[in-house]
Amino acid sequence: MKARYYIYLSAIAMMGLTSCSDSFLDHNPDERVDIDNATKVVQLLNSAYPDCNPSWLGEIYSDNLIDNMAPHIPSNPNDKEVLAHYNYSQFSLEDNQSFRFEPATQATFSSYDSPGQLWGGYYNSIAYCNFALDAIQQLEAKDSLSESLRAARGEAELLRAYDHFMLVSYFSSAYRGEASKQDIGVPYVTETENVVNKQYDRGNVYDTYQKIQQDLEAGLADISDLNYKTAPKYHFNVNAANAFAARFYLFKHDYEKVIEYADKVLGTDSATTQRMTMDYSVFAGCASGDDYSTAWQNPSLNNNLLLIPTGSFLTRRVLGYRYSCAGPAARQVYMMHSDLPLKSGYICPVQALVGGMTFSSSSSDYGFFSSKIYEKFQYTNKIAGIGFPHVIYRAFTGSELLLERAEAKIMLGRYDDAANDLMAYWNDGLNSFTAADKAAYIATGYGRYLTKAMILNYYGTHNDDNTAILDDWSCAQKMGINIPAEAKPYMNCLNDFRRFENMFEGMRLLDIKRWGLTVTHEVGLESTPYTAKALSPKLNIEVPWESIQAGMQSSRDSNGVVVTGATSEERAKVSPLTENFTFDRAKFVIKSK
Repeated sequence: MKARYYIYLSAIAMMGLTSCSDSFLDHNPDERVDIDNATKVVQLLNSAYPDCNPSWLGEIYSDNLIDNMAPHIPSNPNDKEVLAHYNYSQFSLEDNQSFRFEPATQATFSSYDSPGQLWGGYYNSIAYCNFALDAIQQLEAKDSLSESLRAARGEAELLRAYDHFMLVSYFSSAYRGEASKQDIGVPYVTETENVVNKQYDRGNVYDTYQKIQQDLEAGLADISDLNYKTAPKYHFNVNAANAFAARFYLFKHDYEKVIEYADKVLGTDSATTQRMTMDYSVFAGCASGDDYSTAWQNPSLNNNLLLIPTGSFLTRRVLGYRYSCAGPAARQVYMMHSDLPLKSGYICPVQALVGGMTFSSSSSDYGFFSSKIYEKFQYTNKIAGIGFPHVIYRAFTGSELLLERAEAKIMLGRYDDAANDLMAYWNDGLNSFTAADKAAYIATGYGRYLTKAMILNYYGTHNDDNTAILDDWSCAQKMGINIPAEAKPYMNCLNDFRRFENMFEGMRLLDIKRWGLTVTHEVGLESTPYTAKALSPKLNIEVPWESIQAGMQSSRDSNGVVVTGATSEERAKVSPLTENFTFDRAKFVIKSK
C-alpha cells in the first residue's frame, strides 16, 4: 500500500481571512497535488516565499518617522524654522500603538503590515519549506538525489533559515553572544504540521541563531542556479545565498565570514564591485514614480540579488498620514545637513534626485516616500477597482552587501579597507550616472566624491545637525560589540549611509537594536516622549495576540514587559499558526513511487 503524507499549510488571504472550515478535511485526497518528482517540488517552492512585508513595522519602530501631530520643525531646512504640527489621521489604529512601542492589539493577521501578517507570513513560508524538505526526503528514499532535487533542498533550507532569521530579528533582541541565552527567541519549526494551535517553546536567541546557522550552512552546500534559468532573482540563487550568509554572520559578529561571503558576490577588485552595486544610469528615461520603481526593482539589475513580492500598503502608509518621514526625521534620513561636504546646492544627495528617491505630495510636510517601494496594484476587477496591493521587497542588494562588508572591516580594525568600501558605495554611484547627469550634478559641483579625509573630519567631529554622528559608540558594548575611539568616524559614516540606503525598507530598526542605539518618539501636541533604549523589550515587536496562549491578553508594564494574564513561562509558549488561518492556499500530498 502506497504511503501518503499530508500537510495542511496556512496562508493569509490578501484582502482578509475567512474562517477555517471542516469541509477541507472532507475533500477527496485525489483532488490534491501529488508531489512525486523534482519538477513539482520546484513548483511548490515557487509558492513558498513569504508574502508579508517587514518594512512598515521596521520604520515605525525606528527613528525614521515622526508623529506629525507633535510640534516639529519643517522638513526643508530652507523653510522658516518655526514649530508646526498637522492633524493628520493615522492610516490604521494599530499604528498609534506601534509608534508608542506597544503591542498592536487592534491589528489582526488579516491586517497588511501588521505583526500578525509578519508572524504568520514567515511561518507560512516555513511550513512550505518543511513540506518541500519532507517531499525531497521521500523522493530521495526511492531514487538517488538528483542535482535538481539537491538544489531544491538547498533553496528550502536557505528559505527556512531566512524566515527564522527575519522572525528573530524583528520579534526578539539582537544577538549578543553567550548573553543571548538570556533573551527569548522564536519557535524554530522543522517539521510539518497537521494540527492548528500547536504550541512551541520560543527558546532563546542564542539557540535560534545556532539552528539558523545549521540550515544556512546546509543550504549553502546544496544551492545552485540549476532550477531557475528564468526569473532567478525571485528565488534563493547563489548570489542571494552568499549575501544572506554575509548578513547572518554580521549579525552574529563573525566578521571574517562576512567578508568571505560578501567577496563571493562583490569580488575583491573595484570593477567587479561597481558592477554588482547600484547603477544609476537606469533612471535616464524615468518620468513617473512607476517608472522609477520599475527600474529599482528590475530583476536584471545586478544590484538586486533577491526580490520578494509582498502584499503591503507600505507606499500608502508613509505619505500624508500621521506617521511619516517628515521634519527632523526627513532631514536625517535624506542627509539634509547644512555642512555635509558631499553635496552643494541641494538639500538632499544627488543620488536621491537621479534615482527618484524623494517623492513628496504637495508639500514635504506630508512626508516623503521612495520610488523603491512604489506599489504595483494587481487588479482582479478593473471596473470595480478592486485587487491586491503589491510591493516588491528587495531582500538583498549589492549596495547593502557592500556596506555590510565595510562594517565587518571596521569591526576587525581594517580601517583603510573599510574606507575603501565606504568610498566605493558613494563614489561608484556617482560614477554610474549618465553623461548628462554627470554634467548636471558632478561637473557643476552639486555632487561630490567621498574621500577618507571627509570621513575622518566630518564624521569624526561632533555635529548637532546629524544624529548619525555619535560622540562615541559605547552603547554597542551592551550588545557584545566593542567599537574603539579610532573606529568612530567610520562607524558614523556607515550609520549615515546605511540609514540612507535602507530608508523605507525596515532595516533601520535592526541596526538600532544590534548597535544598542536609543529611540525616542514624541507623541501628540504635548510631545510626550516614548523612549526605548538598548535591550529594551519595547524594540521587539510583540508576538501577535492571536498566537499567544489562550487567556493571555497581551499588555506591558512600564518596563515594556508583557504582564497581563500570563507568567513568564507561559509567555515563552506560542503557536506559529492559529485558527484564524485558512487552509486553502496549498493542498499537497507526498506520493511515494
